[in-house]
Amino acid sequence: MVRWILWLFFRKEVEEMAVIYATLIIKGKKTFAQVPVKIQEQVREVLIDLECEDLINE
Repeated sequence: MVRWILWLFFRKEVEEMAVIYATLIIKGKKTFAQVPVKIQEQVREVLIDLECEDLINE
């Protein structure tokens, strides 16, 4: 039960951070290269969903 709660909590935080980083990339405050490796895939998905895949440069 505790593991499930922790998993749910951290999953939600990763999703929120991915949206925050995607927003910063779109506004030009950060680049995709500055995104932590642990959440790059989630940020990539958000940028693709927003049709901003041109901002993904590795």
